[in-house]
Amino acid sequence: MAHTASDLSRQLARNAEAVCRHYLAAGRREGRYWIAGDVQGSKGRSLYVRLKGGDHGKGAAGKWTDAATGEHGDLLDLIALHCGHRLLSDTFDEARRFLALPRETPSFDPSAPAAPAGSRKAAQRLFAASDPIAGTLAERYLRGRGIVGIRTERWLRFHPRCWYRPSEEDAPGTPNAFPALIAAITDDDGTITGCHRTWLSPEGSGKAPIATPRRAMGDLLGMGVRFGGAGTVMIAGEGLETILSLRIAASHLPAIATLSSAHLSAIRFPPALQRLYVARDRDPAGCQATAKLYERTVDAGIELIPLDPHADDFNTDLQRMGIEHFREAFTAKLREDDRARFP
Repeated sequence: MAHTASDLSRQLARNAEAVCRHYLAAGRREGRYWIAGDVQGSKGRSLYVRLKGGDHGKGAAGKWTDAATGEHGDLLDLIALHCGHRLLSDTFDEARRFLALPRETPSFDPSAPAAPAGSRKAAQRLFAASDPIAGTLAERYLRGRGIVGIRTERWLRFHPRCWYRPSEEDAPGTPNAFPALIAAITDDDGTITGCHRTWLSPEGSGKAPIATPRRAMGDLLGMGVRFGGAGTVMIAGEGLETILSLRIAASHLPAIATLSSAHLSAIRFPPALQRLYVARDRDPAGCQATAKLYERTVDAGIELIPLDPHADDFNTDLQRMGIEHFREAFTAKLREDDRARFP
């Protein structure tokens, strides 16, 4: 492992105040400590984090204690609890994201036997064969949609020549490969079950000029493209660009893009989920999916709060309003306690 737990913990501790300002935003500095209400970053005084100190032992920087619960640990522990992680690997990924370190990813072995087309294994191979999104046509495409700050999103990648099967609706001579934005579809535990592909114009002018520039592959039902660790509160929506737009407004709010209205209504609920915001598109399919989802949340004892865009979807809102006005308009739709928890 390129960066061990002790390495990450030490690097986080050296940036303890920045960590606290990011994950415990409602707290404040008092002398050598950051004071907050709990690991979710609520207002209060029961949790305190040491900002200055040595690398090891008693009094080390980054050590924290919650007097109300008796919980304590280092900043890796705090991030795990804050994000609701169940896997240590998720905490490592989040720590690396914060520290802007490269993530460890499965390597692509071109000599491995071919996976069945459209299968979960094929999706995993495609994601492993793709590149980080920074500086690519995929980043340029999203920036053109008003979406910025996505370089560290774990499940987004770019493939320079992603295979495309032309359909009868495509023009004769349509190429069978285009650059593509690749988004991994995962289950609650972070296992890749599928991939979503958005084929892009090689000239960087938007989506590729083909009949179906978006397609998904693998095991999709109940899954989605996930951002942040699922906890008691989450937001769900159909389109990838919709959810990425909302990440700009509330970057700490866990979210999932289900990629279609049918899959939105069939989303699997994380075990800890108590409140689900649904960012629906302003069309009949979005309303029907929300109605079906509402029936399921009632049975599961989960509160559902529908969110409607001003235009046809939230990405259109972002492009029309600009980032600051969009952020204000969207966060005003959240419950007051969630606005404090997920700035």
